[in-house]
Amino acid sequence: MDLKLQDKTALVTGSTAGIGLEIARTLAVEGAKVFVTGRSQAKLDEALADIRASGGDKVEGVLADAGTADGAAAILKAVPSVDILVNNLGIYEMKAFADIPDEDWLHLFEVNVMSGVRLSRGYFPGMLERDWGRVIFISSESGLAIPGEMVHYGMTKSAQLAVARGMAQQTKGTGVTVNSVLPGPTRAAAIADFLKSVSSNPDASTAEHEAEFFSKHRSSSLLQRMIEPQEIASLVAYVASPLSAATNGASLKAEGGLVTTIA
Repeated sequence: MDLKLQDKTALVTGSTAGIGLEIARTLAVEGAKVFVTGRSQAKLDEALADIRASGGDKVEGVLADAGTADGAAAILKAVPSVDILVNNLGIYEMKAFADIPDEDWLHLFEVNVMSGVRLSRGYFPGMLERDWGRVIFISSESGLAIPGEMVHYGMTKSAQLAVARGMAQQTKGTGVTVNSVLPGPTRAAAIADFLKSVSSNPDASTAEHEAEFFSKHRSSSLLQRMIEPQEIASLVAYVASPLSAATNGASLKAEGGLVTTIA
């Protein structure tokens, strides 16, 4: 399917690895000019080479920390205008609620929420003026089903949904859309350690850890397996495309269905 992205520019935060890298790769392979952001020049160079090897020729890097005010300002200065903004940057940690200090609450909010707020604030007005644009927040199922072991993380993912919906309200009658994608548990480099940490048998295999995790901790999951990053990237690429013009103000649950209504 041609997603009609050849004349579009996109910026993806937190895109040197994991879900962000796969989103950037998919958009680039589909023909968009993609800006990859990251804090490490070495990782940025590696991600760019990886995407180019996959056939994504129009890709550039921006060395900046999108999770800080200065970093967001640097990104907006380096790339003043984009057609598609994917607010993917996010961090998490497991910690008992009573043990989470103010600093952790504020840090997760700064990185997970304010990174998207600052960049959206910079790019959204131009999209409305040009009458076309896509803003996509990579939230999480944790924004709806708050995990008891990561309450502060869940709070930031709920906040993203509120920001996205509020922005979407301002797009009435335009060619701009604002949506959220809510992945379930996704395969990543650190996932093996996470699964092991919540397993009743740390010495079991990774496959056994995964099966136990879904049996005990995510019994409501329809997939009953980890989502592959590319599966999320495919959904995001569609939402970013002109083909998704009727999808606005929605929260798309990558693990199993639409959460809120379309348009």
